[in-house]
Amino acid sequence: MPRPPRIDLPGVPQHLVIRGNNRGDLFRDDNDRTVFLRYLRHAVRTSDSQVHAFVLMTNHVHLLATGHGPGGLSRLIQSLGRRYSRYVNRAHERTGTLFEGRFRSSIVDSDRYLFACMRYIELNPVRAGIVDNPGDYPWSSFRQNAGLEAFGWLAPRNEYFALAEDAAACAMAYHALFARPLDAEEIDAIRNSIRKRCPLGPEGFLRRIGMALGRRVEPMPQGRPRKSGKGI
Repeated sequence: MPRPPRIDLPGVPQHLVIRGNNRGDLFRDDNDRTVFLRYLRHAVRTSDSQVHAFVLMTNHVHLLATGHGPGGLSRLIQSLGRRYSRYVNRAHERTGTLFEGRFRSSIVDSDRYLFACMRYIELNPVRAGIVDNPGDYPWSSFRQNAGLEAFGWLAPRNEYFALAEDAAACAMAYHALFARPLDAEEIDAIRNSIRKRCPLGPEGFLRRIGMALGRRVEPMPQGRPRKSGKGI
């Protein structure tokens, strides 16, 4: 069965996941991570996109990003993948594909799941047992979003600035969100949406997205449909 077309709605945030081919590593050392972020900054500038949260793990990357024009996020990933793959093949004397096929994406209801998704992304190193506190991991957006470092190319959404009256208070309010763990239901919803490549949000959000696109966006139920009529 062919995959459904990728959902592309400018101005709406999306959770993106890039994985290494055959679960292989994307990063061998911190220099690789530094180069990746440099290419990501370049891709943001040239694709009419913004990144709000990220984390670089060993064999995969999570981004929360918004494209502001048709195809913006696809251009972002294509530019990033092209340049970073060339760098890795040259720097580590390798050949072949670095990334696993198409990147995964899930459009996110910013009213309900924006901060849950950001926390999910920035808590990846904690769930993986790499650090005890997200602020101890240098390869994520947490330190910038939580006010521990100055913002550079990262672009908070309006929902972030609505947390408080000024930038410093917004950072404190964002940091305070990490005082409680993510709900298990939130984690399952985020994982299922990216696995099934379907929107992350309540039914009303899915209906609005479906109406905007003119097609169904809800995941299809598993298994064969039941036959009507009585059994024997």
